[in-house]
Amino acid sequence: RNAGRHKEQYAYYPAQWVAPYIDRRRKVGWDLYGLLGLERGDKAGMHAQHRRNYAFFDAPVGLIFTIDKIMGQGSWLDYGMFLQSIMVAARGRGLDTCPQAAWNQFHAVIADVLGLDESTEMVVVGMALGYAEPDAIENTLLTERESVASFTQFLG
Repeated sequence: RNAGRHKEQYAYYPAQWVAPYIDRRRKVGWDLYGLLGLERGDKAGMHAQHRRNYAFFDAPVGLIFTIDKIMGQGSWLDYGMFLQSIMVAARGRGLDTCPQAAWNQFHAVIADVLGLDESTEMVVVGMALGYAEPDAIENTLLTERESVASFTQFLG
């Protein structure tokens, strides 16, 4: 409700998508919506699916990650590795995770609820933590992957 009044604290996605990234993004989206039985133009269904982010997809634990605003791009790279380490550690303990960029635009609400100082702290991402439901249709989605050769050059 009233999502349009909320603005991102930082640009998570590019202002202008280009190929091949937009094509990949669309494919994953349409593959997911297809599994869920949502057809093109079913905005109500798509919005309902998107809203599940804000219940952490019914996971028992929802995590919100923040970073000090003074930190530069390199720290965001480190942060990504930190997040991945949490995700790998969770899998090692039989838990599943779902990182969620959807929380970005609601930083003001999150700051209010969690008592964050938005002048110094920025919401990076949310993450659902729990046990996946293997029979949930959305958890059967297998996204295509580029071959290693398409983005790597080995020298020597």
